[in-house]
Amino acid sequence: MAGNITLEVVTPDNAVVSEEAQIVMAPGEYGEFGVLIGHTSFLTTLKVGNLRYRDKAGSERVVFVSGGFAEVLPKKVTILAESAERRKDIDIERAKDAMKRAEERLAAKGREEDTDFLRAQAALQRAISRIGVVQGQGGA
Repeated sequence: MAGNITLEVVTPDNAVVSEEAQIVMAPGEYGEFGVLIGHTSFLTTLKVGNLRYRDKAGSERVVFVSGGFAEVLPKKVTILAESAERRKDIDIERAKDAMKRAEERLAAKGREEDTDFLRAQAALQRAISRIGVVQGQGGA
């Protein structure tokens, strides 16, 4: 089916993306999924990862999303994310520092009782995803 689908990526603070896309690929909780115009409607949770889409001109774009929900309708995809950042908005040094801190917390897990292992794992995954967006896995 030819045509574009409307993509909206929204966080509690702002609208990150609002444009037409040829295809949208999102990090669903149970695996990545793709959406074209005319897709069957559904609602799903998202995990931390990269939302990829091809804009109406055919350029691949990538947006980091930190969990949330996706609502898919035949003509529109709405992403309600806890946080979302385009490539140009990601501070690579901050992401690298966050990755280093998370790795240190994970390495110290056996020595420190107060380390929250799950929080450190989540922080590491967010940092890795942000760095991946900046270091050549597309851009928006």
